[in-house]
Amino acid sequence: MTIPALLHGNEAPSAWVQRWSHLVPAHATVLDIACGHGRHMRHFAKLGHDVVGVDRNAEAITAVAGLGETWCADIENGPWPLSGRTFGAVVVTHYLWRPLWPDILASLDAGGVLLYETFAAGNETVGKPSRPDFLLQPGELLNVCKDLRVVAFEEGFLTAPDRFVQRIVAVKPVNETTRPARYSL
Repeated sequence: MTIPALLHGNEAPSAWVQRWSHLVPAHATVLDIACGHGRHMRHFAKLGHDVVGVDRNAEAITAVAGLGETWCADIENGPWPLSGRTFGAVVVTHYLWRPLWPDILASLDAGGVLLYETFAAGNETVGKPSRPDFLLQPGELLNVCKDLRVVAFEEGFLTAPDRFVQRIVAVKPVNETTRPARYSL
C-alpha cells in the first residue's frame, strides 16, 4: 500500500510552535510571517485565534484566504504592509530576513508572544539553505530578543531531515507591578 505524500501546506505545524502555543493570550490575533500555505494559520485558527498571514506567493495567499486576513506582499523588497498594527503573537518558521527584525518586534502587543524557528549556521554542511544570509549565527535570536522576556531558547541539530536550527519563544514585557508573569513550561 502506498501512502500519499502530504500536500505542501498540509504538514503538521512545527513541534516548537505547537509546544508553546499555550502562551498565546486567549482570543489574541496571530500574525504568521512568510505563512506559505498556512500550516500555522490553520493551527491557531483551530485554537480559536483570529489569524493574519503575509507571504509574497500569490498562490499560497489564495490557498489560505479563507482562514483569516491575508496579505500578498514582498516584505523583502517593499514596505511592511502591517505598519502600526500589533498582534498577540507573531510566528515565523523557516524564514530569515534580518532587515525585517524591527518590524517583527514592533508587531508584538504588550504581552505578545514571538514564536520563531529557522535554520542556523552549520546547516550548510547538511543541505539547504546554505547561504550565510539565511542562517542564524550562534545566539543571534537571543541578541535580537534582548528586550523581550525569553521563555525558551534552543540551538542545535535535528534529524529527519538533518538540519541545524535556532528557535526562541519570547514575550514582550507588560508592566508587571503586582506580581511577575507566569509562563507555564
